[in-house]
Amino acid sequence: MNHADTWDETLDDLERRRTRVLEMGGPERVAKHRGKGKLDARARIEHLLDPGTFQEFGTLVGGAVAADAIVAGSGLINGIPVMVGAEDFTTLAGTIAPGSNAKRYRLAELAVRDRVPLVMLLEGAGFRPTGDHYGRTPTDLLAQAQCSGKVPVVTAVLGPSAGHGALIAPVADFAIMSRQGAIFTAGPPVVKMSTGEDVSKEDLGGPEVAIPSGVVHNVCETDEEVLEEIRRYLSYFPPSAWSYPPVYLADASTEPRATPELLRIVSRDNRNSYDMRAVLDVVFDDTDWFEVQPGHGTAVICALAHLGGHPVAVVANQPQVLAGSIDADAADKAAHFIMVADSFHLPIIFLADNPGMLPGSESEREGVLRSGARMFVAQTAATTLKLHVTLRKAYGFGSMVMSLIGFDGQAGTFAYPGATMGAMSAAALSNASHAEEELAAELREMELTASYHSAEHMGFDELIRPEETRNTLLRSLQRGIYARQAAAQPVGRTVILP
Repeated sequence: MNHADTWDETLDDLERRRTRVLEMGGPERVAKHRGKGKLDARARIEHLLDPGTFQEFGTLVGGAVAADAIVAGSGLINGIPVMVGAEDFTTLAGTIAPGSNAKRYRLAELAVRDRVPLVMLLEGAGFRPTGDHYGRTPTDLLAQAQCSGKVPVVTAVLGPSAGHGALIAPVADFAIMSRQGAIFTAGPPVVKMSTGEDVSKEDLGGPEVAIPSGVVHNVCETDEEVLEEIRRYLSYFPPSAWSYPPVYLADASTEPRATPELLRIVSRDNRNSYDMRAVLDVVFDDTDWFEVQPGHGTAVICALAHLGGHPVAVVANQPQVLAGSIDADAADKAAHFIMVADSFHLPIIFLADNPGMLPGSESEREGVLRSGARMFVAQTAATTLKLHVTLRKAYGFGSMVMSLIGFDGQAGTFAYPGATMGAMSAAALSNASHAEEELAAELREMELTASYHSAEHMGFDELIRPEETRNTLLRSLQRGIYARQAAAQPVGRTVILP
């Protein structure tokens, strides 16, 4: 008897079921979806992962509902394993039922178990109104929350994302959306029924809402661009908090070099503005650094870059916005970014040039003190390597949140000569104290020599010339990295963020 013959009918049945799953919502729905300029769920995964590396699980969950409206599995990004889930909007609007909830839970469970990143691609309408009772079953958000600080979590919003499914975005380390994306607690029909408000999905949670609010960090035009940005973002991170970030092989861009361009970029006059982005272009290995939340809290730049081949996180004041003053949005953005960098052992480089926290009644109403305290606690509790440079000025609490404070665990602190610091600028102090002209001039002179007084008392490790900036940071980084003489471990957090 040929036993292989007895397998034919069984395997044919399996193949028919698999074929049906691969069709997702059917040819018409898939064509309509792609006709809007979007990729379908499977095409998104194919574009995200290294070619030919996707291994799917849970294909038969949902029975007649193809994959229960979420494609789930594992693959490689830049050669590193990841877990990935993509909501399938062509199948019952990507809604969540008990089976798809279990798949989502399993994705996050395996990410933590195997210590690999989790990527979720969202386009779904939340829970499916089936009447099924979940009972005492774990929700996927429990497992997703367990990923936080242990493995990188990235979310992409590639269409309308509502309700329960959307909640992974604010839980994630990094959230990005396409121009066709929209994210909200409940979609327009529910809003209309609940409140009477008639609103489009774009006005409810499109990029013009989600980016300024800080719910989503970055935006790209197309699905393809979003997926490429996810690959790029993850290239700066280790697979988990149990390992250190990857170091890229040395080439010409990673070598030491002087930075005389900074003499032209950074005006010596504190009253003149300049673009801090130009400083990053010069100091780091190349100009292709990755900015996180460029459209939110713009008085602070948060970026991922390379220095000597080492991935680093950069927190820099932007003198072109509010003269570098730190407002509530900027502080909140920086606090989250610092915690993510610290969780995955990225060295943090602070480039300070600010006149302090943003004063004024509007700033106070926005909670600038609470946000500033959040940023301060995040950075002072960070256990990763920290480096600091004051380029021109750093006043008051604005200096402390930028890690300009003694005994803050820095591996190196530096300043340019003439950098000014203190409770407030000489001009502000003169006005506040109604100083006479002679006293005001004396205050300005004291301000100019403050960096030397600070250096005399080890307020900085060293005053450096602008041309020495890159090499000073690079040598300090290369020395400080030797602290990694034990296996990496997740950060143990005992602080409560304000």
